[in-house]
Amino acid sequence: MMAKRDVKSNENTAISLEELLKAISPDKSARKLPPVDSWQPERSTDIDMEIRANGSWWHEGGRINREKLVKLFSTILRKDEDGSFWLVTPYEKVVVHVEDAPFMAVRVDRAGEGETQSLAFVTNVGDVVVAGKDHPIRIETDPDTLEPSPYLLVRGRLEAKLSRPAFYELAGMAVETPSDGGRTLGVWSDGEFFPIGPAEG
Repeated sequence: MMAKRDVKSNENTAISLEELLKAISPDKSARKLPPVDSWQPERSTDIDMEIRANGSWWHEGGRINREKLVKLFSTILRKDEDGSFWLVTPYEKVVVHVEDAPFMAVRVDRAGEGETQSLAFVTNVGDVVVAGKDHPIRIETDPDTLEPSPYLLVRGRLEAKLSRPAFYELAGMAVETPSDGGRTLGVWSDGEFFPIGPAEG
């Protein structure tokens, strides 16, 4: 269950990143992820595993509702250079069919202010990620509807798509900055500026 939200991104009083991370992830024993990138099992199989666009996990047409199992699977998930997704162990890898991004960023909180602020995201599987150089935010825009789809790099090649409420909250933090093509709205985090759309007017 997600920790109670007791840190508001729109509070006037800035808190430190350390305080923020303690508030949104009170469990001090950070989970250690297995070294899936170094595992190269010879055996591979397809057992009809799927992650749908809303972040839900499915097996053989049935939704996996056990939260602990989904979180366990998420720790051994890998995306290869060819775009394929796998659940990886030292002995076997299982293909995972991913409809959009494998994770959802369901929450965003802010520590600090302005260009020195940090934005911390929580995913639906419990990852806490601070956007920055190693964890960039990118926006994909649908060419037909012009609807933006925001993504955050979590680890490796694995991304989280921002939920609509999280993106609205992120947009509320946006500031305007000049760019080569005009004025751009975006957000600062960990010393990096991430454009999220053109400024209107």
